[in-house]
Amino acid sequence: MAELLLELFSEEIPARMQRQAADDLARLVRSGLQEAGVDVSDVQTLAGPRRLTLIATGLPLSQPDRSEERKGPRANAPEQALAGFLRSTGLTREQLVERDGILYATIEKKGRQTAEIIAELVDKVVRTFPWPKSMRWGSGTLRWVRPLQRIVCLLDGQVVPFEIDGVASADLTEGHRFMGDPAPFRVTSAADYRQKLEAHHVVLSAADRRQRILDGARAVCAVRGLELVEDDGLLEEVSGLAEWPTPLLGDMDPAFLTLPPEVIRTSMRTHQKYFAVRQPGQPGLAPHFVTVANIAPLDGGRLVLAGNSKVLSGRLSDARFFWSEDRKVPLDARLDKLKGVTFHAKLGTMYQRVERIEALARRIAPLVGAEPDLAARAAHLAKADLGTGMVGEFPELQGIMGGYYARGIEPDAVADAIRDHYKPQGPGDTVPDAPVTVAVALADKIDTLTSFFSIDEKPTGSRDPFALRRAALGVIRLILTNRVRVGLRSLFPAEVQDDLAAFFADRLKVMLKDEGRRHDLVDAVFALGDDDLVRVVARIDALTEHFQSQDIEALLAGYNRAANILKAEARKGTLPTGPVKVLPGAPVAEAELIGSLVHVAPLVEAAVRNEQFGPAMSTLGDLRQAIDAFFEQVLVNDPDPDIRDNRLKLLTQIRDTFHIVADFSLIGG
Repeated sequence: MAELLLELFSEEIPARMQRQAADDLARLVRSGLQEAGVDVSDVQTLAGPRRLTLIATGLPLSQPDRSEERKGPRANAPEQALAGFLRSTGLTREQLVERDGILYATIEKKGRQTAEIIAELVDKVVRTFPWPKSMRWGSGTLRWVRPLQRIVCLLDGQVVPFEIDGVASADLTEGHRFMGDPAPFRVTSAADYRQKLEAHHVVLSAADRRQRILDGARAVCAVRGLELVEDDGLLEEVSGLAEWPTPLLGDMDPAFLTLPPEVIRTSMRTHQKYFAVRQPGQPGLAPHFVTVANIAPLDGGRLVLAGNSKVLSGRLSDARFFWSEDRKVPLDARLDKLKGVTFHAKLGTMYQRVERIEALARRIAPLVGAEPDLAARAAHLAKADLGTGMVGEFPELQGIMGGYYARGIEPDAVADAIRDHYKPQGPGDTVPDAPVTVAVALADKIDTLTSFFSIDEKPTGSRDPFALRRAALGVIRLILTNRVRVGLRSLFPAEVQDDLAAFFADRLKVMLKDEGRRHDLVDAVFALGDDDLVRVVARIDALTEHFQSQDIEALLAGYNRAANILKAEARKGTLPTGPVKVLPGAPVAEAELIGSLVHVAPLVEAAVRNEQFGPAMSTLGDLRQAIDAFFEQVLVNDPDPDIRDNRLKLLTQIRDTFHIVADFSLIGG
């Protein structure tokens, strides 16, 4: 079995694209090999600033030989039809086999060399690679994220020969752009490739680069008695910027520490890709930063750090100016500026959006235990910082800066709500629990959803330009975390209620599925029309717990049998309605099932009414033996129409009793 080494070497690949590019390369090569009938044991991909690498193991050197049987014309078909079939197969009449009057040809196909297949596959992969953005350069037709410079392609140590837009495959690659020998060097295998890249100051694996940055940053901080403020997102990005990452600890002017720490961190993180630093056990930040160089500087980083410190000082000086100037104008006075800011061409200005959020926050406040006037006040000021210089320079700080500017002027609950009303902004973000904040956060996200749904700007496929899926997930998390008891439909305008209810059901299904719940149980509960998410999830959890037992599976089988008979009868005409009776001469199993339902149905209704869904499921379980006995001993379609109608009514009562808890017809076995 052979090893494939593929490297696509180019100008710098944006860090944000590297992880997905590695996944796409693995997917495209693996699927291409499988389609060609070439087995592969393992495919590993690695991405870095200037290269995408794939290492595949366990490949055969050629496809297996194959036999293909092709059906031809009838044996008595006209000569012209037979001649055409023989030409297409390359066989003679004597080589055909006749079965049941039909002629068949067996065509032997010799397996192709794997190297030929790989050459064609790499060409196709490179030309169709799904970069989010790509470019064309020179006079060629190839599009790549940045100009493609080299291709290494080795199978079993031998170059697989091909050329893509003037770039020929070879066994040559390059090391670090600045460190060591700039000349290209030859590689013979994946192990040799890794070893020589390391010797030429290239850390191939993104995971290794991340660990090198983290360990190095912690170490340079520890030398000065400091502690790194860890940032996984920044670590991921920086690991895609440097092939030989070298963390360095720099200093900044302590006077800048009078700025809010979020301002300092945002300036460092967003503009400079620096990590913040703090004193262990102390609040706030220390007047230092960690930068990651792409070289190991001979002077210990003195010149690099001096330049970085100068750039950071310029950024923070601007921030200090905005901080000073912004506080001279109260938030209230900035609201008029929002009248000239368009939120959306079809939805009016940002000021009109503020008015909608304010009214909605006042409505929601009693539902979450918040004072309506405080919620309305916080909503009124929540977007005012969009007109500040600081947010203009650092858009990531919207809300946060409003909270700072309101602190000491407005009640703390209002300032906190302004600061946190965008939360949660993603699955890893914290969920607020302060009542005023919850009211404003819900109002903000619900207004976004209802506004865009009202103008038919709904997410489609992977397209979601207004982040409506994220907004819906934020609403769900706010409601569930804070156990907000409200029917979602009551918060939506009538014209979008149905669409939004379905949208939330889908979002909840995705969230619960990611947490390990079954999507069909979500469907079964939502089918009842309940839009109280706390109650919906409680039902789903009860179903989830009980469906782990064999008894519930057997109970579901009995329900399905009753429901299927009713469906078949409904197709014939109207189902009989009315009370079920124990008719004279009724079998014992029928009478006992009727008695069980008379006893169980009210108990299930009472348990559901009291939101005791676990006991409701347990009570339903008491029907299993009676239902099983009924179907084993009783014929539903009795010749006597009165008996038949009574038994159909009984099946209807079984179904309706189950539907008190959930629509069991939507649950898979």
